[in-house]
Amino acid sequence: MAQDTFPTRPYGLASTARIGAHPIHPMLVPVPIACFVGTLLTDIVYWQTAEMTWSNFSAWLISVGVVVGWLAAIFGAVDLLANRRIRNITAAWIHGIGNLLVLALATINMFVHTHDAWTSVVPWGLTLSALTVLILLVTGWMGWALVYRYRVGGAR
Repeated sequence: MAQDTFPTRPYGLASTARIGAHPIHPMLVPVPIACFVGTLLTDIVYWQTAEMTWSNFSAWLISVGVVVGWLAAIFGAVDLLANRRIRNITAAWIHGIGNLLVLALATINMFVHTHDAWTSVVPWGLTLSALTVLILLVTGWMGWALVYRYRVGGAR
């Protein structure tokens, strides 16, 4: 991979997948992030209380997060693969591959959460939720770097 460099254009690297001047990927990513963090929180509460409502919340949150997450991944992949300058940024690859791992874990977790309440959370649901959020911390940092350091997703 080429060495990371700051873009030379004053407005950064425009997103390929966009509606007007608004990039689609960053519009979608807050939903799965909130859902995956919410799943971890509701899993923890269920683990401590055994109140079935929290397990149900987890199942809904992980399902919505996975569906919207895969949609966001499609638009993120379009942006990554369509622009050579974005492909030359190491942070873009860490962000993309890391988020594919997040989505794989979350998809498995979604199926784990289809079991009855206790076995859907303890121990595997909670473990997968925690791993998902830990990896999101890294991939979110890389996404931040893409937007604020490399100015990916800005207007043309």
